[in-house]
Amino acid sequence: MDALLTLFDYVGVFVFAISGALAAVRKGMDLFGIVVLALMPAVGGGTLRDLVLGQPVFWIEGTRYIYIALLGAGVTFLFAHYIEGGQGKRLKWLTWADAVGLALFCVVGAEKALDVTGSSLVATMMGVVTGVAGGMLRDVLCVEIPLVMKKGEVYATAAFIGAGTFCLMRYVGAPGVVTVWTAMAGAFIARAGGILWNWTLPKALH
Repeated sequence: MDALLTLFDYVGVFVFAISGALAAVRKGMDLFGIVVLALMPAVGGGTLRDLVLGQPVFWIEGTRYIYIALLGAGVTFLFAHYIEGGQGKRLKWLTWADAVGLALFCVVGAEKALDVTGSSLVATMMGVVTGVAGGMLRDVLCVEIPLVMKKGEVYATAAFIGAGTFCLMRYVGAPGVVTVWTAMAGAFIARAGGILWNWTLPKALH
């Protein structure tokens, strides 16, 4: 399972870097801006998680994560021009890249926090932080309302579902690979439902 989670971590960094780079392209930023915006979602959430847990920051221990994020920024810089449909198409790519990164990171973050603390509650919270904090930084730097704060968006909820499912399945002793895939799928399906069918949480009656 460790190898699978490491792969998810790499893929998550890559797709979150693409989401940040696409946001920079939409704002008309130059190469430097694209790199900065790519790094924010790629390493921001994991950095905050590691600082809160008192652990070595993951991209300082293994600089390969920075290179993967830079690769995502470079790919976006070179090929964003060829994405047909202009701004609307780029927004769709950004939204789905962000959804994939969210699903991957909430599981990876929960797994690391669970191993460090042994607490399912803390692990679930850190899974959510890992999944959403980097995207919040990206959106703030783009002078936009973060997705997690937008009315009706199933965003942090999706991360909570993924991280919570992971912790629950670990608690009941489900097989590791099944646990990882199920948790990731749960987060992605919840986010996809919000994107495609406007799923929202119920509101209080008043």
